[in-house]
Parts: sequence; C-alpha cells; structure tokens
Amino acid sequence: MRVAFLSVSAGFGGSESALWQLVRGIRRLAPATECVVIVPSDGTLSERVREAGGTVRVVPMPDALRAFGEWSLRGASAARRSAALLTAVSAVGPYQRVLEAALDDIDPDVIHTNGFKMHVLGSRAAPRGTAVVWHLHEFVSPRPLSRRLLRHHASHAAAIVANSDSVAADARHALGDAARVMRVYNAVDLEEFSPCGVAADLDALSGLAAAAPGTIRVGLVATFARWKGHETFLRALCAVTAPVRAYIVGGPMYDTAGSQYAIDELRAIAASLGLADRVGFTGFVARPAAVMRALDIVVHASTDPEPFGLAIAEGLACGRPVIVSGGGGAAELIEDGRDALSVAPGDSAALAAAINRLASDASIRERLGAAGRATAVRRFDPDAFTRAFLDVYQRVAPGARTGAA
Repeated sequence: MRVAFLSVSAGFGGSESALWQLVRGIRRLAPATECVVIVPSDGTLSERVREAGGTVRVVPMPDALRAFGEWSLRGASAARRSAALLTAVSAVGPYQRVLEAALDDIDPDVIHTNGFKMHVLGSRAAPRGTAVVWHLHEFVSPRPLSRRLLRHHASHAAAIVANSDSVAADARHALGDAARVMRVYNAVDLEEFSPCGVAADLDALSGLAAAAPGTIRVGLVATFARWKGHETFLRALCAVTAPVRAYIVGGPMYDTAGSQYAIDELRAIAASLGLADRVGFTGFVARPAAVMRALDIVVHASTDPEPFGLAIAEGLACGRPVIVSGGGGAAELIEDGRDALSVAPGDSAALAAAINRLASDASIRERLGAAGRATAVRRFDPDAFTRAFLDVYQRVAPGARTGAA
C-alpha cells in the first residue's frame, strides 16, 4: 500500500505531530506500506518525516492560499474580505493542477489529508477511484466558510477521523448525518515523553538568571495562536502568591494572517502586567519533552474549546501535574482531581488558584503526576493509534495490503 499524506503546514504543531507519529508508526508496524508526505515547504515536519523513514515531496502553495483563512478575515472591511477571498480563489486552480500532477505521479492507494484546506484540495485533486481520508484536528462549526466548503466536499471522503469525541460530534453536526466520522485519539511517544530523562535549562533558553532554589517552575507550552490562552496565563500569574517562575514555550507557526501573537506582543503584555522579571520566553522548542520535565507544573489555558490538546497528553506522559482548560476535547482526556486539575476556559482567577494549590503542595503534584502518566500510557499509545489508521486504510482500500503484523 502507498499512502500520500497532505499537510497544510510545514511547521510542527499538534496536527503535524500526529501526522509524523502516524508515519513513524507505519514504518515500524507495517514497513511494506510506503508513506509519501506532501508539504507546502521544507520545515520541521519534513525533517521529522525523513528521520522516520517517510518520503517528502514539496509542492509549494501560493502565498495567497497559504495566508488565507477565517482568522485573517476577522475585523476586516467587506472590501478587504472580498479582495482576500478573490485572491485566494484565483490561486486554487493553478495549485490544484500542480497537486493533481504530484498525486498522479505518486499513485497512492489512500490520500490522508491534514488541515481544512487540504481536506478540500485533496478531495478535488485525488485521482479517480482513490480513497480519501480526512483527519480532523479542529472544530468545523465555528468557521462558516470552512463549514460550507467541507460540507460540500464531505461526500468525497471515504472516512473522516476526528481526534476527539467532541470534534467527531461537531463534525457530524456540521457536515450532516451522512458524514462517516469516527474518533481516534492522538498518540504520544511514551518513551520520549517520560518522567525520566534530560531536563532543559529553561532559564538559559529564556535568557534569564538562574532562579532561586525552591522556585516552582510553571509553564505554558503552546503555539502562539491567539486562542491558546497566553493572556489568561499572564493575568493569572498576577494573582499567584507562591514562589514561581513562569515560562512561555513556543512560537508562531502557521501561515494564516492575524491568527497568532508575535513574541514582542506577548513580552509587552507581560511587561504591562509587571511580570517582565517573572516570565521567560524560550521560543520554539523542536523537542519539548525536556521542557516538560523541567517544569513542576504544566498549564493548558486555551480560551476556545480545545479539539484535543497535545500538550496536555505530553505533560501527562512526562508525569507532570497538568492544569487543563476544560473545554472541548481537552475535558475528555483527564479526570479532574484524579490525574489533573481542570479550570473553566478563560478564568484567570481559577487558574491562579490552581497554580497556587499545586505550587504549595508537593504531595499533590506527585500524586497527580503519577496518575497522569498512567492515563497517558492507557489512552495515547502510539501502536494503538497507528493500528487504528491502518484498519481505516484497509477498509477504504481493500485491494491494497498494508502488510501490518
């Protein structure tokens, strides 16, 4: 079997990590299955795919198409929205033809698409008779334009795999009852993300002097997407009385205009709150397991419902106590008080209280960390994740064999 993976991004956020995990798992469990990943440019994803034994094909996406998205239209005038839409639409035809040529050359048995744009473009460019599998990592309903486009093309998908029950339910509602949707939780590399191993020097990464002995390190590990809760985290820190030093780990990753903070913007917010000396910014870290191990508390602070929450799963796997913004798929991953703590999305006061509670009680941190690791092992096993997708591929392309054991 040959599978062509279509990624809308060359970066390495949660959806790209899931794609890489899948390629890696297939190369391990079904080495006779060929994996070809199409990316819009070279980047961290292509590097990791090559390391895993997959093949990378760069098919450059026009800038107008890469930058276009519903975030880029928020607050824009009607004239600007119309101009951006027309520019993006004009780029679809030429890019689709290039994508069609690439897929014809690859001749896949299955096309696996990652990202809303690729669900649509992959469905349109797929060779006749080739099964298309959508891997949904985001909610469809809140995006009117994407919802209409995806609903129109949903009949082209032989299967739709959502990364949480919340995303699956939303997809059925948005795309119609005929949409063939199932849920497969994302995986975590349980060997790399483990309680034992090298811990990063967060102060050095942030350019800060070493923290005083006994300082509790609390961190938000996320892309700079505006809904990831950076401001909520910073405002919560203003009410934290425990001796903590905070870290913001990550950076801007995606191409859609207006969807992300710039690091200078976040630094300015921290300074305006009087936090300049209490918050370190590490920048993007390609392999965040060492960062997780360096933290005493991992914070997830998304203000919108989280489709899945890879940082949650990774923090649990590293045996660290995690505070979860309990909306969407994130609420499915943990049991409040047993293996993590949950707070309402956007509630900086509740987040501050949770940080204070954990920072002042090492026994609770230890208990939640051990229970969280057990949850991660049970729910986010890479082999179970890979086999679930191999089963999907075999079902939609029964004539091709995966060779899985």
